[in-house]
Amino acid sequence: MNEHRLPLPRYGSGDVQRLETQEIYSGFFSLEKRRLRHRRFDGGWSEAMDREVHVRRDAVGVLIYDPACDAVVLVEQIRAGALDDPHSPWKLEPVAGLVEAGESPADVARRESMEEAGCELGELIEIHRYYPSPGASTEQVTLFCGLADSRGVGGVHGLETEHEDIQVHVMSFSQAWGRMMAGQLDNAMALIGFHWLARERASLRASAETRS
Repeated sequence: MNEHRLPLPRYGSGDVQRLETQEIYSGFFSLEKRRLRHRRFDGGWSEAMDREVHVRRDAVGVLIYDPACDAVVLVEQIRAGALDDPHSPWKLEPVAGLVEAGESPADVARRESMEEAGCELGELIEIHRYYPSPGASTEQVTLFCGLADSRGVGGVHGLETEHEDIQVHVMSFSQAWGRMMAGQLDNAMALIGFHWLARERASLRASAETRS
């Protein structure tokens, strides 16, 4: 192994010059045009370039898991970004929400689990923090696994003030995994969360049995 390899990533924020920022649109989300130049891998500097960036608040996702029943809680709702989906714009996903001022990601996880699924969480386990689309959006997602008792969970939830109409589904891990492998769970939170849960669920179930 070469002990003198350059660290990754090679460059940092000091290797970018932000020349101009223009707000193109401002609403629930914002769209900015950013002019920038950056250090190249050959050591020189790039020419100035324009990039449109979707400026969003950070988000939180929660894959709710009941280790005693080996079951997951997922929510189904219409998604405006999927209106052209040839199968359906209604998507089956983990609970998710945006971070409000003064909230921690854990606060959001617990709030959204109650608002969207009527489910009170116990232990929260952080899975990953990631950029869903760093080439086009500022949003970072903190994804949790939230342990819960899924018995009695279900129905339709959501805030009318936010035009939410959310159907809650409780299904076994194997059923959900089968849906994912069939392409029915086609969002990043679900894919990342379920691959993590496939690796960790035996340990989570053993811990739950020890506590019971």
